[in-house]
Amino acid sequence: MEGFLKTVEDVNGVINGAVWGWPALILLAFVGVLMTCMTKFFQLTHFSYWMKHTIGAIFGDKHVTAHTQDKTISQFQSLCTALAATVGTGNIVGVATAIATGGPGAVFWMWLIAFFGMMTNYSENVLGILYRRRNENGEWSGGAMYYLRDGLGAKKGCKQIGAILAVLFSCFCLLASFGIGNMSQVNSITVNMHNAFNLPKVGIGLFLVLAVGLVTIGGIKRIAAMTEKLVPFMVIIYLLGTLFIIITHISSIPAVFVSIFQGAFHLKSAAGGAVGSGVALAMKMGMKRGVFSNEAGLGSSVMVHSSSNVKEPVRQGMWGIFEVFADTIVVCTLTAITILSSGAIDLTTGALAGHAADIEASNLMSYSFEQAFGKPGAMFIAIAILLFAYSTVLGWSHYGTKAFEYLFGTKAVIIYRVIFVAMVMFGALVNAQLAWDISDTFNGLMMIPNLIGVIVLSPKVMECTSNYVARKMKGDKTVVPMLSLFEDIEEEQLGRPDED
Repeated sequence: MEGFLKTVEDVNGVINGAVWGWPALILLAFVGVLMTCMTKFFQLTHFSYWMKHTIGAIFGDKHVTAHTQDKTISQFQSLCTALAATVGTGNIVGVATAIATGGPGAVFWMWLIAFFGMMTNYSENVLGILYRRRNENGEWSGGAMYYLRDGLGAKKGCKQIGAILAVLFSCFCLLASFGIGNMSQVNSITVNMHNAFNLPKVGIGLFLVLAVGLVTIGGIKRIAAMTEKLVPFMVIIYLLGTLFIIITHISSIPAVFVSIFQGAFHLKSAAGGAVGSGVALAMKMGMKRGVFSNEAGLGSSVMVHSSSNVKEPVRQGMWGIFEVFADTIVVCTLTAITILSSGAIDLTTGALAGHAADIEASNLMSYSFEQAFGKPGAMFIAIAILLFAYSTVLGWSHYGTKAFEYLFGTKAVIIYRVIFVAMVMFGALVNAQLAWDISDTFNGLMMIPNLIGVIVLSPKVMECTSNYVARKMKGDKTVVPMLSLFEDIEEEQLGRPDED
């Protein structure tokens, strides 16, 4: 077994170095900047509008929260399922490892990639709705594979390229669902529960196999029903805990922000490299962990957003903006400030300080809570990671299901679900670092074909955005709605009641 794992580690190291090199990171940032500029900084210029029509609409718009009787899910359920997949261990363990490796400056680059990533995620979701189709069970099926095949593939001379990239994306998504969506999450649960409660790893693994299997086998409706209850509860409880620690260390907050901005540009990294290498390491770790957390650019969450009963593509696109905002700007930021204000990091050098230097980077949040609350604090983080990671596994099981469906058909998805549940046990026992490294690799592989599709189809995103702005924001009733690029679906959506 050790020999096999060593081989996997060596092969993965080579691939990881290629897919997460600077060219891929530059491509990721470029797409975010491109879509931000093309939409005229939509995430800023229309901030109040998209906040009103996302989080604000939850409390006053029945179209957003009402449960559906057909095979679709509500907009709120699609958000919760998407957040279930994104608000996971990346928000706790990922942020901690980014700070431990790249120093406080990594947080700044996490923010920056999230700011532009809002419009990448927006674009993915707009394209997902425009190109989605119904499968033979009457469920919506959408995602990068569909806009690669039917969007990019519709370009002159690009039919084969679109089809090949769609298959590649689906294959990478399948692999990613076992990495970012399964092994790394389960491994984090196992390690933290074992450390906090001294529970046997095999026992934890068996429990998780049962807990995951009971929900995922039931499909998207059961997953959505679980996540809409779990996600709001776990996020609110976690945020209250972080806010308590931040308030108790309020005097150190100015120094925390100084260390973040200084570390982003000219302080040495936590690894102690030269100034230039320190900045590069902070940038790379911040961007990688930011993407691992919010998944903007991977084309993953669009698969569940496409299952929504939404009518307007731009409306679902705005949920994509809020998803990244909530995940990184809110949750990851509070995690980072909690760690940096707790004394675990020397804000002058960016290195681990005191007893924190003797623990693994992935346990920094647990250390911070233990400093504030004693042993119950560490137990709280173990339970938080359990909830965060469990919800991520549920969300990603749907992503993998849709990729498998695209490759092998609707009737075959039960095979994938059984394999996915079985892989939970492997994740409980695999080496932690290897689980994270594999997740990074599959993220990068999945990202590349998706970003190619977003770039090529960016004019469609812009056309749909302009159409929505003219009709809904400027009140031009002469503009014909742009709801789908397929005539039958366009007619179906036009016959539905208005969402506003």
